[in-house]
Amino acid sequence: MALTSSPNTQPAPGADPSIGRIVSVTGAKAIVLLDNDSRRPIRDAASRPDMGTLLAIETAETIVLAIVSALSVPVPAQREGEGEIWIAELGLVGELRRSADDMSGYFNRGVTIYPGLGDRVRVASKVELQQAFCGDMSRSVRVGCIRQDSSIPAMVRVDDLLGKHFAVLGTTGTGKSCTTALILRAILEQNPQAHIVLLDPHNEYATAFPEWGEVISPRNMQLPFWLLTFEELLEVVIGDPSERKHEIEILQELIPIAKSRYSTGRSKDSQGVRNRAIDASRFTVDTPVPYRLSDLTSLFDERMGKLENKRDVAPYRNLKTRIEMLSLDPRYAFMFGSLTVYDGMAQILGRIFRVPVEGKPITILELTGLPTEIVNVVVSVLCRMTFDFALWGEGKVPVTIVCEEAHRYVPANSALGFEPCKRAIAKIAKEGRKYGASLAIVTQRPAEIDPTILSQCNTVFALRMSNDRDQAIVKSAISDTGSGLLEFLSALGQREAIAFGDGVTLPVRIRFDDLPAHAMPRSSSAMFTTMWQQPSTDTSFLEQIVDKWRYSISGAEGSQATAMFADAMGLTTPGAVPAAPAPQPALEPPARRYPMSGPDATSREAIKPRLASEQPAYAQAPAGQSPASPPPAAAPAQGSSALRSLRDRLNQRGGSR
Repeated sequence: MALTSSPNTQPAPGADPSIGRIVSVTGAKAIVLLDNDSRRPIRDAASRPDMGTLLAIETAETIVLAIVSALSVPVPAQREGEGEIWIAELGLVGELRRSADDMSGYFNRGVTIYPGLGDRVRVASKVELQQAFCGDMSRSVRVGCIRQDSSIPAMVRVDDLLGKHFAVLGTTGTGKSCTTALILRAILEQNPQAHIVLLDPHNEYATAFPEWGEVISPRNMQLPFWLLTFEELLEVVIGDPSERKHEIEILQELIPIAKSRYSTGRSKDSQGVRNRAIDASRFTVDTPVPYRLSDLTSLFDERMGKLENKRDVAPYRNLKTRIEMLSLDPRYAFMFGSLTVYDGMAQILGRIFRVPVEGKPITILELTGLPTEIVNVVVSVLCRMTFDFALWGEGKVPVTIVCEEAHRYVPANSALGFEPCKRAIAKIAKEGRKYGASLAIVTQRPAEIDPTILSQCNTVFALRMSNDRDQAIVKSAISDTGSGLLEFLSALGQREAIAFGDGVTLPVRIRFDDLPAHAMPRSSSAMFTTMWQQPSTDTSFLEQIVDKWRYSISGAEGSQATAMFADAMGLTTPGAVPAAPAPQPALEPPARRYPMSGPDATSREAIKPRLASEQPAYAQAPAGQSPASPPPAAAPAQGSSALRSLRDRLNQRGGSR
């Protein structure tokens, strides 16, 4: 799909710059019979129409602009010297209204005055290219240059790009991450008070926004369980609900009561008087208000105490065991690990959606390290909160959410994915622009993403695609008059894309700018031949891998997870990396501290002595001994009952998966 590098070579004064004439006009398409004889030869490469070249057709009141979408020779010459017919197929994309001085003026999409048969066609001049592709520079950002003339910037209109959603599509290795980072950085440079949330499943974007990004990882994430809707909570606690109907009914009945108990306690504390109990009917299972797991498990105990049949007790016991396991699992600490319950919803929203911005307009949510079975639940919560935040904020704080690897969350196959997550993203795609919630889809598998979601993205940056199914999906989602350019997706080079839709004035082939060296995403491929030259003799590396693997946390956070887990248990871990302090002092709970679970657990300080007394041998392990190692011979062979019970539960849970 070669394009001319510059159309600026002007013909001699008085010469006819045209290259052919119109012989057919059909709707938004036209056919040009190109000049190809001794009387009117093609002068040079700059005047030759190639694929994607923008041509101009002058009419009485306008200059119609058209893009070359196909070139052909219907009847090739059989002998040298014989004449032949050259045909160019055009897509009519817009027009320039003539101004008073007979120069081209303001550009409009669409055509109001069609060219007539016999009208001459020429390559658009540089002035016409600038007016067509640049548009209103004050509300646009530069992302690269157009291939027809590298001196003309490729501009993106921010309001149209975000207000009507956009997508970045391309095969793995074509530069999707760099393209996404480049577009977002260009927007942030001109809009330092923006509010962008980026879902990062591979932990690669933190390096792309070192000066602007608020990075939230599983280690410092705070997403309490009471923010989940009932469907999301069932996915975490129960999993497949098809065979657990009794447990579902129990949770559906008792969760509103637990919320009522928490609210009753808050009312007594705030007013200092004994109020009547708050009616549980005020709350539903989906109302985003706090409640204590200790209240919920106490309700389980109350119901079990009234039952004599073991078969009826089993669902309560199963739920209680599952909740206790989740509370002790360090991978779920961001959701169930808090020892206190308090209403910090405003602070959580402020941190995620950057209110106030405080110099960090983009939140990067790193999803690597989360348990794989609840990644879709976390994405569902974040997307649902994005829409509700924009809805109840009445659009005063517009928010953009960027879904990297979107085919994971909104698959085309209805049997795959998590239904509440799909509904949350679809709601933003269909209704978000009314309230200031915009969506960006990034994927290398357009054929595996819900076509309804993709069709809502009015701007598309299509990078190289070699798969026929992916190309067909992209073509079906685009109704632009220049969509013929998509025939050449497989021929695009590195850092090149075809841009369509409302975010750009015209369908155009773009060559993206280079990202600064300090802002490159961490998405490069592994250097196999380089790394395989280094001998692997360090066996301690295997211990580090096992440690990170067991706690499902990548990087340096693996060793910190060990220390955090031991600290939560009230145990000392000599030689371990100290746990990082809480990243958000603003989220400190109020003076009153509520237990997470257990009737006598009131604070971390109350829990520590009890657990430490159960495990003296572990707490006094020799320096240098691994935290996961068994105690010395003088200690009990299997450690304390608390640690042994925890180990058995985690092993049983891992085996069941």
